[in-house]
Amino acid sequence: MHRNVEAVVQAGRRIGVEVLPREFREGTRTAADAAAAIGVELGQIVKSLVFLVDGRPVVALMSGSNRLDEALLAAAAGGTQVRRADAHAARQATGFPIGGVPPFGYPTPVPVFVDRDLLAFEEVWAACGTPSVNFAVAPESLLDATAGVLCELAAPSG
Repeated sequence: MHRNVEAVVQAGRRIGVEVLPREFREGTRTAADAAAAIGVELGQIVKSLVFLVDGRPVVALMSGSNRLDEALLAAAAGGTQVRRADAHAARQATGFPIGGVPPFGYPTPVPVFVDRDLLAFEEVWAACGTPSVNFAVAPESLLDATAGVLCELAAPSG
């Protein structure tokens, strides 16, 4: 098992989430790739997006079918300036590469904000430390496990 995957499994154990990693050789780097490989709706994919709000890292857990509204994230995080973290900043904050960032298991606490639309599903799929390994979890368990703030984060469609 890849060390990143093992780290997520161990982090899940510590917070009471059973992580059963599944590898998808097709790759699950994007939400669309993940939905196709796993065989679920796009909305069931958890995008773990790393942003800097007023220079501080935060993670937004988004439904795969939604696009993040940065102003909503800034308001939820109590800040004003938002920018997407580059690959280095994302790895520094979470310990994982972009495309494989899990919803928990970071080396230091990072505030987590959870897209309300994830609760529409009984099961969602999140990255498990690499761009080809994922795990299933109930959205309510994910919310509890991350101590995430449930909020409206989706940009209006259209």
